[in-house]
Amino acid sequence: MRALPIAVAILGLTLASCGKPSDEGQSSEPASASETTEAAEPVELTDAQKAALVAELPAPYNGGDIAHGKQLFAVCKACHTLVQGGANMTGPNLWGVFGRKAGSVAGFNYSDGMKAAAFTWDAAQLDKWIEKPSAMIEGTKMTYAGMKDAKDRIDVIAYMKSETSAPK
Repeated sequence: MRALPIAVAILGLTLASCGKPSDEGQSSEPASASETTEAAEPVELTDAQKAALVAELPAPYNGGDIAHGKQLFAVCKACHTLVQGGANMTGPNLWGVFGRKAGSVAGFNYSDGMKAAAFTWDAAQLDKWIEKPSAMIEGTKMTYAGMKDAKDRIDVIAYMKSETSAPK
């Protein structure tokens, strides 16, 4: 009977080391900044860091409910990723969306209307977009009908800010 706990512990240690590079044959020199940035895995922000990011938004978005926004964003996850370096899917990756020019994610095939858009994404622009994309950009490829409830949009925007921005 003692063999089972020992086997479980060994299996756990083996699995814990999966995906970690071996130190064998590696230099003891520190990696360059670019190597570190490229190899770094996304850091999970603390609740306090997420709240600080949301607090940077103008009112009323700075009072958004991150947890409720996460629930509402579940629909968006079918087409969008949020993490730094995440893939473009049916929709573009949203990492860094705040402050980014509309229609500018490299490698994503935007509609002509979005390519011609002359604005930068901020909370107010995202609010209009989430409310009804087709009313904002004629001919958009985004098939999402929109979110009518203003409080729900505020919460989604707060969640997006907390998940698509690096802490300062």
